[in-house]
Amino acid sequence: MQHNMQHKTRIKICGLTRPEDVRFVVAAGADALGFVFYPPSPRYVAPDTAGALLSGMPPFVMSVGLFVNIDEAGLQDVISKAPVQLLQFHGDETPEQCASLAASVNRPFIRAYRVKADTRPEDLLECEQSYRKASPLFSGLLLDTHVDGYGGSGKVFDWSLIPKELAPRVVLSGGLSVQNATGAVSQVRPFAVDISSGVEAAKGIKDEASVRAFIAAVRLADNQE
Repeated sequence: MQHNMQHKTRIKICGLTRPEDVRFVVAAGADALGFVFYPPSPRYVAPDTAGALLSGMPPFVMSVGLFVNIDEAGLQDVISKAPVQLLQFHGDETPEQCASLAASVNRPFIRAYRVKADTRPEDLLECEQSYRKASPLFSGLLLDTHVDGYGGSGKVFDWSLIPKELAPRVVLSGGLSVQNATGAVSQVRPFAVDISSGVEAAKGIKDEASVRAFIAAVRLADNQE
């Protein structure tokens, strides 16, 4: 299937912590904003703070909460204060755990898959299938690079591992930057891209010029056949 020129790659900017950053990221044209509810992360945002940030978001821009190995009570507590629309599980959660966590707050979820050097294309397809089977709330895989510890890697993986039939459904993450975004989108043609450290002035502090340049770099690929 030839790539449809009309596809607009969705763009998620992750690790927001300040109201002014939320404002300019939305104004720059991001489709989704990510909030990190993993306390060890330098981009962690407390649920009450995140709730205030969410209240400043307009409709039709998706809010995403990133969680690592949280339990149901903890998740319910976060969602009661910061009602993000989509959950992103980034730890060691099994398909069954993701299913019951998502059901406990009735939110759709995406699952981070941390791609290793020995990951095979069929591993990605099997993983997607197992999550789809486990939960009607499963929304898709986010592909990141495997590193020790959780959260963003800031490193790229071998994009050629992504099966062509899977690419239109995945969120591509891991080491994206203003410099490599056009090439990444042109090569993979993912449904969406996700960036955090690549558009920062400091950890958790986004740089407006970098955010705008990243979005422009993605749109450049969208406009190329």
